[in-house]
Amino acid sequence: MLSTQEVRPPETGTHQGDQCEVVVIGGGPAGSTIAALLAQRGRDVVLVEKSRHPRFHIGESLLPLNLPLFDKLGVREQVESMAIRKYGVEFISPQHGRSVTLDFSQAWDKRFPYAFQVRRSEFDEMLFRNAIDKGARAFEGTRVQSVEFRESGARIRARDEYGAQIHWNTRFVVDATGRDTLLANQFDLKRKNPKHNSAAVFGHFSGAQRLEGRAEGNISIFWFDHGWFWFIPLADGVTSIGAVCWPYYLKTRKTAVDRFLLDTVALCPALAERLARAKLVEPATATGNYSYCATRSSGSRYIMLGDAFAFIDPVFSSGVFLAMHGAFVGADAVETCLDQPAKAEAALKHFDHVCSRGPKVFSWFIYRVTTPAMRELFMYPSNQWRLLEALLAVLAGDVFRGTPIGGRLLMFKVVYYVTGLTLLRKTIAAWRRRRRVTRETLEPARAEGAVRVDG
Repeated sequence: MLSTQEVRPPETGTHQGDQCEVVVIGGGPAGSTIAALLAQRGRDVVLVEKSRHPRFHIGESLLPLNLPLFDKLGVREQVESMAIRKYGVEFISPQHGRSVTLDFSQAWDKRFPYAFQVRRSEFDEMLFRNAIDKGARAFEGTRVQSVEFRESGARIRARDEYGAQIHWNTRFVVDATGRDTLLANQFDLKRKNPKHNSAAVFGHFSGAQRLEGRAEGNISIFWFDHGWFWFIPLADGVTSIGAVCWPYYLKTRKTAVDRFLLDTVALCPALAERLARAKLVEPATATGNYSYCATRSSGSRYIMLGDAFAFIDPVFSSGVFLAMHGAFVGADAVETCLDQPAKAEAALKHFDHVCSRGPKVFSWFIYRVTTPAMRELFMYPSNQWRLLEALLAVLAGDVFRGTPIGGRLLMFKVVYYVTGLTLLRKTIAAWRRRRRVTRETLEPARAEGAVRVDG
C-alpha cells in the first residue's frame, strides 16, 4: 500500500511560499517524472497537484519504450508489481470478420517485447511519491489559480483544499496540468484538432472475457460503425472499456452515461460477446473535445509537457509515453535555461522539436485508422520490405532513438495510398455513409436539444 501525505488541518489566510527554482504544476506522469529528475539533480522543485492521490485517470495502456524510462527513474520493479504484461495489440474488424494480433517482439528492435497495463490511480501515485522521495516538495489538494511571469521568473498563486492561499516565486514553470492546459489557455495557444475531433465514453468492468494464456494482458481494439473501442485488461481483474467516437454519435445521447456506454457496446457484437457476463463496476464517464494541440510547447521561463501541450486520439496508447519522454527532454531544457541562459533559446527549440515529433508521427496513422485502406493493412499485415517491423516500432513508441525506420514508414504510406485506390469504392461508400449518418443523427438531436456530451 502506497503511503499518503498527512492531511493538513483547515487553515485560512494567505501563506507566502518560498523562493524556488522550479514549480511543476500537475502531479501526473509528466509532472511527477520531471519533478523527480530535477530534484534528483539537486534542484529546488515544488510539485503542485490539484487533487489527492490516488485519483482516477484513464489511459492505462503503456508502450514498450516506457520501460527504459522506468529503469532510469528506478521504478521498474514498482510498476511490474502493479501491472499486467501486454505483449501485443489485437485488432478486430467486423468488416473483415476476423481478428489479428501484432506482437511487439516482431518490431524492428526486438529488445522490447512487452509493455504494461496499469491502474492509473496506483501508477500515478507511485510516480508522485517517487518525486517526493527524490527531494521534490509536494503539495496535494492545491489548485494553481494564476501564473504571473516576470523578468526574473514567475509568481504562482494557488489555493489549497481548505481555502488557504499560497504564493511561490520561482525561476521556471513547468505546466503538466494535462487536459486543463493551464498555460495554453492563459496564452490562447490551444487549438482543437480539425483533422480528428473525436469524443469518448468509458468505464471499468468486472467479469470481461479476456484472451487466454500469454495474451491475457494484450490490449484489444474493436472497430465499429461510429469509431473504435479499447479493451484494456488490468491486473486486479477489472477491464477498462472505452469507445472513441465521432462527435455526432455522442451528441445523440439522451440516457445516463452508464446506459449509453452499454448501448454503445451493443453496437459492436464482438465486444458485446466478451462482455456478456461482465458488470460495470464504476460509473461511466463521457468527454468531448478530445484532440487538440498548443501552437507552441515552450516560452521564456516555461515549458508545457504531455497533455498540457497536446492530446491525440489514444488508439495507439501513446499518451503516458509521450508525457514521460517529454519530461526527460524537458528536464535537460530546464537546467540549460537556469544555468546557461545564452543557450536557452536553442534548448527550448530542441524541446519543442521533440514534443512535436511524437504526436506528428502517431497522428498520421491515427487520422486514417478508421479508413478501409488502413483496416485492410492491419487485418492482413505483411513484412515485405520490413514494413510490419517499422509499423510495430511506431506502435512500441520507438520514434525518438534514431531507429532507421523512416524509409520504411515512407514506403508504408505509399502502400497505404495504393491500397486506398484499390479500395476506392469502399472508401467513397464509407465517407458517404458517415456523412449521411452525421446528417440524419444530428438533425433530430438538434431538434430535441440532445446535444450534451459531458455529464
